[in-house]
Amino acid sequence: MTIRVEVVYALPRTCYAAEVELEAGATVADAVRAAMALEPFRSLRVDPPPDADKVGIFGRAVAPDTTLSDGDRVEFYRDLAQDPRELRRTRAGPGQRS
Repeated sequence: MTIRVEVVYALPRTCYAAEVELEAGATVADAVRAAMALEPFRSLRVDPPPDADKVGIFGRAVAPDTTLSDGDRVEFYRDLAQDPRELRRTRAGPGQRS
């Protein structure tokens, strides 16, 4: 039996997505490896399997050895360019609360 999962990597101006077909019991790391063989993922500089805090399923961080279900969406997470709390404080200015 096989399952289909979507692998997504979003950048500030571009979103890469690919659907891959895997054997039942496949893991997040298996999906990442399968996606890396496809365009446009080949051009990305992501070493599979990614760290546990760099990948997730439907917005929830998971370990690369997490078993997938049919229809899951595997997402890559990037480091934040700036801490959102600090950014709000900067915008609010001195002496103001955000």
